[in-house]
Amino acid sequence: MSLQHSDLDRRSLAIHRLAVEKLEREPALLARARAILARWRAASSARTAPALDEWQRLLDADGGRGVRAVALADTERAAQLRQSSPLACLLTSQERFAIIKQWRNSDAKA
Repeated sequence: MSLQHSDLDRRSLAIHRLAVEKLEREPALLARARAILARWRAASSARTAPALDEWQRLLDADGGRGVRAVALADTERAAQLRQSSPLACLLTSQERFAIIKQWRNSDAKA
């Protein structure tokens, strides 16, 4: 099965939906997202720096409340930002695999 770019965007959105739900249940994970982002920013290139800077602003503003809106938005910019999002790293491998499996099963039926 070959995935189209739109398929990857939908899968990323599903992963981010789960990550946002987890973050809302466990607000302390915001510090972990900031730490992940700090590591990435230290090694970022000029190409990735603007997106990482935007995530930094989102994580820092209003206690991270703006993260949800951007992470779950159905816009081209949000899809681009999800490609460099620290939020997916908040999920365990099992959580990521479960959502990918669920997404594949629902996509196969569509």
